[in-house]
Amino acid sequence: MRNTFKIMLTASLMFTATLAMAHPVQNNIVHTHSDFLSGLMHPFMGLDHLLAMAAIGFWSMRQNDTMKRGTPLFMVAGMLFGAVITLTGINLAGIETGIGMSVLLAGVLIATLAKLPTAIGGTLVAMFMVVHGYAHGLEMAVGSNVIIYMVGFVVATLVITFGGRALGSVMQKSDNRITRALGGAVAIIGGLMAAS
Repeated sequence: MRNTFKIMLTASLMFTATLAMAHPVQNNIVHTHSDFLSGLMHPFMGLDHLLAMAAIGFWSMRQNDTMKRGTPLFMVAGMLFGAVITLTGINLAGIETGIGMSVLLAGVLIATLAKLPTAIGGTLVAMFMVVHGYAHGLEMAVGSNVIIYMVGFVVATLVITFGGRALGSVMQKSDNRITRALGGAVAIIGGLMAAS
């Protein structure tokens, strides 16, 4: 009963976002009166961020112990690096495509039950998150407190990631075909996002 509740809670959190991306807001700004809340809300406002972070968390539960423990850190490091790139004024092209590709590849990793060495898996996860962090940096309103905004999206990233990890942990006890199907569905959604 507890496991069923965990699955339902995680799934409902993942799908509460609209199908719209988190980025089409006018002038790429999602802002509230609180810099922390603005940072916190952004990852929850689009299916692209939710799926990428939850899928990577889900996938990490089948990895070696070092990779399993390190994945949240790799994700946060990539996110922060991407946001810093934005702050330096460097322009990265194709961010939306990159975000879609991160969702697609995370789905493929799940669908294939891929197990990667920590060096490769950690680098891949951090690279996925660089594009998400860059998008978060673009969304920051002018005059925001950068540190407080970043703390907000780091907290959101960890919440989503640990939600994915909880679901991944529960799903390890189920038929691998279900996990493969979930990964395939995520990959298809990511492909559609990357192509749009």
